[in-house]
Amino acid sequence: MNTHISNSQPALNAPNIRGQRIRHTRIASTIDECRLMLAAGDNANLLLLCGPTGVGKSTLGDFLVESELKDQAAVLSANPGYVPAIRVEAPSSGERDFSWRLFYQRMLDALEGELDAPRTAYGIDPVTGKVVRPVGPQTNRLSGLRTAVERSLRNRGTRIVVVDEAAHMMRQCHPSRLVEQFNTLKSLSNESHVQWILLGSYDLFELVSLSAQLARRTHVIHFGRYREDNDEDVRAFRGCLKKFADGLPALKDLDLLQYADAFQQNTLGCVGTLRTVLVRLNLLVAEKGWSEDVLCKALLTEAQTDQILREIVEGEERIAPGLKRNLAVQQPKTGRRVA
Repeated sequence: MNTHISNSQPALNAPNIRGQRIRHTRIASTIDECRLMLAAGDNANLLLLCGPTGVGKSTLGDFLVESELKDQAAVLSANPGYVPAIRVEAPSSGERDFSWRLFYQRMLDALEGELDAPRTAYGIDPVTGKVVRPVGPQTNRLSGLRTAVERSLRNRGTRIVVVDEAAHMMRQCHPSRLVEQFNTLKSLSNESHVQWILLGSYDLFELVSLSAQLARRTHVIHFGRYREDNDEDVRAFRGCLKKFADGLPALKDLDLLQYADAFQQNTLGCVGTLRTVLVRLNLLVAEKGWSEDVLCKALLTEAQTDQILREIVEGEERIAPGLKRNLAVQQPKTGRRVA
């Protein structure tokens, strides 16, 4: 195919292009599974959505929140202060330990909007009845944020908190304190009656091995890629390719489906990576016109693909046993009489 697109393309709105999303098959099925587990209530405080880099976990988080807002539309119209679900990103602050202060502040921003005044744990003097600010340092400010988060979650009626890049909670913490990190989430869940959906890489799966109590109250959902060895996955990936291309001005008149196998192999079936490649291709075609050389420039390099594939294969092998469930019937031991 030697179609040429003129360089005189209309001005491209890069933020809108990069923000393009599609609710494809894998996202729809994952949202359905999340809804099922959320309906289980307190029996599943933590939902872990693990998947490879570039698979579209952040987009999934947005759709999860939007889906809950849509379901609660009637309540929202009657009570504008109701916030049934929020999405926040776990910060990677550069500090040695995970910054709960910054995390709580992000939650408050999502629930209440940004505030100029710092959060502080105020109290009432039992003798004078006056409002007092306890003397104390950083811990007091952190406790003030925690108290404000609990109060805001209750006042807003929030039921679901989606945490993107949740693996930051693990990476910025000494292994001996990992249980403490996620006990904090469990405590917030108990106090405020919220359920957590943690989005992250396959590292997040290690949570289920931290303690028996966390394992019992955690449900793992694999948000996987579209595989080349599965016919349904291949068809779904081609559908994603077409929808993305149709929404990009420099690509909408090109027949990119003839390169569908190359796109799937290069992006490893990860829709988020596919979108990144197509956005790059859209900008290149708008500037230089279409050619297969331009297409090659937009693709990931072999080194990038090899590294991502290595991490995907390791992650899929690690998570596979944790997704198996068996209905095993214990057989009576030989030599014993069965009544």
